[in-house]
Amino acid sequence: MIRQFELVERVKSYDPDVDEDMLNRAYVFAMQAHGSQKRASGDPYFSHPVEVAYMLTEFKLDTASIVTALLHDTVEDTDATIEDIEKYFGKEVASLVDGVTKLTRIETKSENAKQAENFRKLLVAMSEDLRVLMVKLADRLHNMRTLTYIQSSEKRQRIARETLEIYSTLAERIGMRKVKEELQDLAFAELYPEARESIIKRLDYLREQDKVMVGKIESHLNKTIKEAGITDFVINGREKRAYSIWKKMEIKNTSFEQLSDIIAFRIIVQTVPECYQVLGAVHSAYHTIPGRFKDYISTPKNNAYQSLHTAVIGPGQHRVEVQVRTQEMHDIAEYGVAAHWTYKQRHDYKKEGKQYRWIRELLEILDKSSNPEEFLEHTKLEMYHDQVFCFTPKGDIIALPRGATPVDFAYAVHSGVGDTCVGAKINSRIVPLRAQLKNGDQVEIITSKAQTPSPTWERFVVTGKARSEIRKFIRTQQRAEYINLGKAILSKTFKQEGEELTDKILESVGEKFGRKTPEDIYAEVGEGIINRALVFEAVFPDRKISSSQNKKSLLSRLRKKAVGPATAIPIKGLIPGMAMHFGKCCHPIPGDKIVGIVTTGKGITIHTTSCETLENFSETPERWIDVAWDTGGDIRHVARVKVTLSHETGGLATLTNVIAKDEGNITNLKITNRSSDFFEMLIDVEVKDIRHLNSIIASLRSKEAVQSVERHYG
Repeated sequence: MIRQFELVERVKSYDPDVDEDMLNRAYVFAMQAHGSQKRASGDPYFSHPVEVAYMLTEFKLDTASIVTALLHDTVEDTDATIEDIEKYFGKEVASLVDGVTKLTRIETKSENAKQAENFRKLLVAMSEDLRVLMVKLADRLHNMRTLTYIQSSEKRQRIARETLEIYSTLAERIGMRKVKEELQDLAFAELYPEARESIIKRLDYLREQDKVMVGKIESHLNKTIKEAGITDFVINGREKRAYSIWKKMEIKNTSFEQLSDIIAFRIIVQTVPECYQVLGAVHSAYHTIPGRFKDYISTPKNNAYQSLHTAVIGPGQHRVEVQVRTQEMHDIAEYGVAAHWTYKQRHDYKKEGKQYRWIRELLEILDKSSNPEEFLEHTKLEMYHDQVFCFTPKGDIIALPRGATPVDFAYAVHSGVGDTCVGAKINSRIVPLRAQLKNGDQVEIITSKAQTPSPTWERFVVTGKARSEIRKFIRTQQRAEYINLGKAILSKTFKQEGEELTDKILESVGEKFGRKTPEDIYAEVGEGIINRALVFEAVFPDRKISSSQNKKSLLSRLRKKAVGPATAIPIKGLIPGMAMHFGKCCHPIPGDKIVGIVTTGKGITIHTTSCETLENFSETPERWIDVAWDTGGDIRHVARVKVTLSHETGGLATLTNVIAKDEGNITNLKITNRSSDFFEMLIDVEVKDIRHLNSIIASLRSKEAVQSVERHYG
């Protein structure tokens, strides 16, 4: 275990302004607080915070960070309190210790709703001071180094998986590559020991085989760079870690032998111009491998990583990966944000730099998420990805995960841009909103004030921010829809019974349903959670709804009714996919006689009165709602037709032209049967109403190529 004076001397070696008195007091305080506590290994517990503190000296962190490392477990595992920490060591250290403690508490309870608040506080603390996270990463790294002492295999697996999914990714996001790679490798050893052992054996064999070749390549690169006029540089080889190799094999679905960058050569020079000079020399001397050049100097990663990457066919026809960077870039690549302390005397590094944007975005996601599980899902989406770099029309860089779409791009620019997005141009060409973006794309988002987020966007967006914004809109809109629908249902029910519905009446029975406001009751009636009869009977305990009737008489009445009677609930203003859904079993359109079926948690589903599916609800007449069309405007609805078409040249063109001329729009076409003479197909067509559909059907029947056409309800 590192002794007190050794730790102080270690900090003094890089920080002449160290507060020796505070370090000494923290060392003694932590040792006394932990007392005789033991770790799973049998070592004194105090050895752990001392090791964590020593790790942080490798990153050359300040006194407050080292003191926090010594004290980070005192509040969680001893009688010491945050107030004690503040009293003896000041507000700065107390704030850091509190942040680390909150992160410790969420590890084993991430599914508990209470932990969302702790996570929010942690993110706030991280956005203000990343030293909280750096202390925690060092804490987790030491725990992983001693993981084998934990007897429970299940617990070891849980800790390893958590390390892989959360902590190694957080280390990557702040650029601490060395910490990230060791965390990944230690977790890999626990979770997939056989795979790791296999890769290590192959690496040992490769190292032995290529020992001479590595020296040759290094010597050749050395000569090439000197010939370019650069004398002050360093070349070193870097071998990929076992986990990194395994992950690449998994993602690219390739074998170990097919990987070209198991060993990379890193060239460290003095200035940025020399980086490009070296790159030019390497490209002049060797054939480049297309698609493998990346310039992270002009376009840094979100964690501030900068370097030039290229791959060439080197001596002996070996594939060689080369990375070129300055010493400062190298330090930031190795130690990430921790390296900023080393350079702070020469550079004005601000805490609110670009590398912190992702933390602020996580805070935004937290505000938009409805529960902790959703937040963690969106957080993982936001954190675990390879990146593509795209540009706004003004030339600003937007970093997004691979597979991102224009909708993701729009939300990355601003939530308001995402909400009103109606179209997009990629490199001046209009593209679908679900198109995938590529590196270097220039993206222009087309917006409209009348646009709102579409629920269908959630199916293809890949960023946590976009998904959380869309879900927030859906939740807000759905509640408004449920309230409107529930109010209409209850108003009609009360009117049929000769009573008038008012908010005041509902307030008087709100407690019976465990609800506080009339809006809550309206929303749950609309959503199908509370039956309308129960609400009426709660208001009038001595009465039953007289209109509750069996399905047969109700359906008979509905089938004979005129379209849109005064007693029916109009579906005007209800957005399909929110509180109201159109049955895919019958595809109702305006002009059809319709009925609504209340579905728990979904609102109402609209069916035609002739739909066979209604037989399934014969025993639950209370779920039937009398509804009528009152859509207004130029709203389109999807109808399905079944067509038999002659198998002849131009037949399909004739069919589509007829539909287009009659102002219909084909949204889907499926061939269900084919022979040498005929095709049978189902076509979904957007139409205004039943008249519009009948007009299209009549036009199709007039064509010689169309053998038969009829509306299809299946």
